[in-house]
Amino acid sequence: MGYLRSNWPLRAVTYLLTGGFFSTALGLALIGVLTAPFGRVMGVLAAVHILAFAILMAGPFERWRLTLIDSEPLRPLDGWRTVSYGAVSIVAVGWADLAVVLVSIGIPGFLLFAPLQPTAAPWQTIAGPVAGAVLLPVAAYPIGAWAGARGALARAVLAPKDGELREVVRSRARIVDAFETERRRIERDLHDGAQQRLVALHMKLGLAALDLAPGSVAAKEIGEAHTLAGEALAELRELIRGVHPQVLTERGIPAAVRDIAGRSPVPVDLDIDLPDRLPPSVEATAYFVVTEALTNIAKHSGADRCRVAARGTEGVLRLEIEDDGVGGADTARGSGLIGLADRIAVADGRMFLSSPPGGPTLIRAEIPCHHPSAS
Repeated sequence: MGYLRSNWPLRAVTYLLTGGFFSTALGLALIGVLTAPFGRVMGVLAAVHILAFAILMAGPFERWRLTLIDSEPLRPLDGWRTVSYGAVSIVAVGWADLAVVLVSIGIPGFLLFAPLQPTAAPWQTIAGPVAGAVLLPVAAYPIGAWAGARGALARAVLAPKDGELREVVRSRARIVDAFETERRRIERDLHDGAQQRLVALHMKLGLAALDLAPGSVAAKEIGEAHTLAGEALAELRELIRGVHPQVLTERGIPAAVRDIAGRSPVPVDLDIDLPDRLPPSVEATAYFVVTEALTNIAKHSGADRCRVAARGTEGVLRLEIEDDGVGGADTARGSGLIGLADRIAVADGRMFLSSPPGGPTLIRAEIPCHHPSAS
């Protein structure tokens, strides 16, 4: 009964009907151009172009349809598999989708409306609606089973193979590791080089100001230089923190997240339970996710408060960032959210977004705590 009370039967029907309507619309279009009065040759050429376009569009259309029954979207895939699946889907499978829905719902529907038939016997006016009412919920099961089988077939054909995905993940992980190594080198050079020189300059200017007569022109100039050096030092520290925060390297994610939360213009409630240090690449990804999410909240959400939670269970880091803002966040309209999803995907992780209009907005990230290149 849980299945019947859920929205899955409606989603399964919608999934199958969209496939059937696609094939039906294509069939009507082909019949229309082949029977049009502008000549057989022109009709055949138009039909070939329509069929070729439909085959090319069937793969992307199927990826969109899969979102109706599958929460995990397919990555785009080009090549013969997409074209072949498009041809099979249009010629045969789309019609089967429509037939399953029509037969599964049509039989109970026919029985429900048995009293309206002029030739119906008295017993049919009672037994028909009763049988139809009993069979109509049962029809949801073959529809759901066929939709599940169709979705599995589409995913098996259109999804990249495991070997391809593993190689992509390994390649992207190597790029991220090299990038993080370079970030740490830049942070170290700035911290040990330019920052130390600015500190020395700031101190020397301060000492020089003490040796000058108060109110003199030289004292005023040295004082302004001392102030500018202090501002440059503060900006450099912020730059170093943005490149690769030292607190993340030395103390890990809990301390780094507390540091971010302390500087957020929107109050942040923290709920972090991470007993051990995580791999550096995982910590860097988590830090980026929290930083970018809090930045988006401050800029776009209109929230009064937000929450950051982190748990490490069963070898997976689970992050949740939630705010009480206006909602309506969409990866299709925001490059920041796309960047978050891409960064998490590089770490072999997944991101989930829930942001209905009016809020709240919830971002959930799951990041494996192993090195992707070793998988």
